Amino acid sequence: MTTQTDPLWYKKAVIYELHIRAFHDSNGDGHGDIPGLIEKLPYLQDLGVTCLWILPHYPSPLRDDGYDIADFYAVHPDYGTLADFQRLIDEAHKRDIRILSELVVNHTSDQHAWFQEARRDPKSPKRDYYVWSDTDDKYKEARIIFLDTERSNWTWDPVAKQYFWHRFFSHQPDLNYDNPEVQEAMLDVMRFWLNMGVDGFRCDAVPYLFEREGTNCENLAETHAFLKKLRKTIDAEYPDKMLLAEANQWPADVRVYFGDGDEFNMGFHFPVMPRLFMAVRREDRTPIVEILQQTPDIPESCQWAIFLRNHDELTLEMVTDEDRDYMYREYANDPRMRINLGIRRRLAPLMDNGRRRIELMHSLLFTLPGTPVMYYGDEIGMGDNIYLGDRNGVRTPMQWTSDRNAGFSRADGARLYAPVIGDPVYGYQSINVEAQERTRSSLLSWVKRLIRVRQRYPAFAMGKLRWLNPDNRKVLAFMREYEGQSILIVCNLSRFAQPAVLDMRDWEGQVPIELMGETAFPMISSLPYQLTLGPYMFLWFRLEKLAPGRGMP
Repeated sequence: MTTQTDPLWYKKAVIYELHIRAFHDSNGDGHGDIPGLIEKLPYLQDLGVTCLWILPHYPSPLRDDGYDIADFYAVHPDYGTLADFQRLIDEAHKRDIRILSELVVNHTSDQHAWFQEARRDPKSPKRDYYVWSDTDDKYKEARIIFLDTERSNWTWDPVAKQYFWHRFFSHQPDLNYDNPEVQEAMLDVMRFWLNMGVDGFRCDAVPYLFEREGTNCENLAETHAFLKKLRKTIDAEYPDKMLLAEANQWPADVRVYFGDGDEFNMGFHFPVMPRLFMAVRREDRTPIVEILQQTPDIPESCQWAIFLRNHDELTLEMVTDEDRDYMYREYANDPRMRINLGIRRRLAPLMDNGRRRIELMHSLLFTLPGTPVMYYGDEIGMGDNIYLGDRNGVRTPMQWTSDRNAGFSRADGARLYAPVIGDPVYGYQSINVEAQERTRSSLLSWVKRLIRVRQRYPAFAMGKLRWLNPDNRKVLAFMREYEGQSILIVCNLSRFAQPAVLDMRDWEGQVPIELMGETAFPMISSLPYQLTLGPYMFLWFRLEKLAPGRGMP
């Protein structure tokens, strides 16, 4: 049973992101639902997951996969009811799994009752819930985020006879946070779900809440003031809850969202993600080391969230034009693999289904500073479907078995919300949970072991990072240190075997114990410490001091 006694639980968590619609269909209507997810909680517990991040479950036209919310206080009828959601929280907590919900603070659907009232009645109090203008020439310095679909951040509404402001799709009008009623309304939404028992929120698109002329309308002081108000409310009324910021910005800009430990508890580290892929393809640790060296310290109570893939494209906003061209050339040679400023592909296809490379990427995910966020299906190496529109190719049904519809649903195939992956390489006939649970050497079994090892050592969750810089740049080596615990990580980013020569004099006399097999390696001396690594090989060690008179462990 989940206890509420550890205020830093999110630093030690293993987060698993899923969409209810895609996970398991319990009633055979072709859509995943909450009862279906509840059935699969034992699987998630066995995997080692301690926190679920659930994509938007609200009533919605689903023109943006649920981020276009039409009612903040209900559950989409395809997924179940409020009572189902309450049961999900209770059942998850029984298994020591916490629930993160989505708090979409920036905008609503144009089908939300607030917007419909606002556009119809200029005298309605709801009119001022949104940002209107008689012209479309205000806030010209604000960038357009969805360049491939939107020409402007303003859209003319023929009913209201004014333009309304939107930073994302034109069917998602931005809320007007200059209106105190909007701020209070969003605080009430937050309270509603916290009263049901959710353990926190992943807060969507937080940099864009306010607009000011002469700025790019991002990261404004007014935005931070409201977010601190959000956090203060939670701390005062709901202790041990957590706020996770989605702010796709450079690390120095995201740093501000932690405040003095009084704004967000966590923030996604977007720029590190593409650099993991870049480093592996270039066989050079430089991209990873550089971005983490540029990452400022954050308050002790705060934590980064890192990820390999998620429900969106592999975003390339926070890279140079040259690096973006490189990533497109190496990872998205088919134009259908690209969307916005990114690549809409899953982990396994990006790694050419190479088992060693997939394992190496997971090793980076679970050892670099931050809480790891896994994306459903990546633990079994699921593929994608680049022929589906938008980013739906990475949102296909979870592959449970080799039975009809991958064991996801009993519906006729044509009724599924999206087709299952059925190609010869990634098809559910061969890539599925049931098959991998039967095989001790499967990717799924390996991921479970990796998570269990990570959970045994607090240094992975809480430890400081200390680089070791071997001359061979194809080797990434670093220490994670916490309260006397020292963990050494050595990774070969190359497709060929590589030597690693490490300066380990600060740990002279200690013995590296390899964590997977509990194998003792030669004692560290004042001399350079030498290792040989096979292609894409990595090693995790804890360093042990020998007791006087004791031989090798």
